[in-house]
Amino acid sequence: MLFTNASKTRMPSAAEALPGRPEAIPTATDHFVNARPLHGPWPEELETAIFGLGCFWGAERKFWQTPGVWVTAVGYAAGLTPNPTYNEVCTGRTGHNEVVLVVYDPALISYDGLLKVFFENHDPTQGMRQGNDVGTQYRSGIYTTSPAQADAAEAAKAAYGAALAKAGYGAVTTEVLPAPVFYYAEDYHQQYLAKNPGGYCGLGGTGVSCPVGTGVDA
Repeated sequence: MLFTNASKTRMPSAAEALPGRPEAIPTATDHFVNARPLHGPWPEELETAIFGLGCFWGAERKFWQTPGVWVTAVGYAAGLTPNPTYNEVCTGRTGHNEVVLVVYDPALISYDGLLKVFFENHDPTQGMRQGNDVGTQYRSGIYTTSPAQADAAEAAKAAYGAALAKAGYGAVTTEVLPAPVFYYAEDYHQQYLAKNPGGYCGLGGTGVSCPVGTGVDA
């Protein structure tokens, strides 16, 4: 079934989705920048968060550079195809978003602090695109790992939506969902902009400050 550029901006149906595979695709084991394990186990005091905010190359760099973040990894989430490859995601027929897994120390940065990084580093009003990157894989998404994260995400979405409206932006299109399966992306995508300092980064914020993220509570 042919998927056109226009159809890449809508989620595929189960019948349209690619079949994928039962086994995980090969990827890196350690973070290229800090050498910490991408797959765990991680220290028990750490927590995890998952965000989608456009091309995951630049998004991951924003988070690994954030104080209090222990390790990051890029991958695919919130779609239909099991264990997808990057080429499959780019067809629009997996439904997956390009996302960043963030492992962080809540004693050093709060979840609200991560939400502030998330909202201020992209335009969450653009639907199935981010700048010139068009398709379901570039949608704005927060994938929560606890009820507390879900409540915080919805509150931040509402607060930032009000701030954006005052600045003349449209409605926030960020999806807030319980964390689905996170599929690690291929090795070359992990910490891509550390390996390729001059590589493409399509991230750009609105310039509007997000009114959350000043505390350090979990």
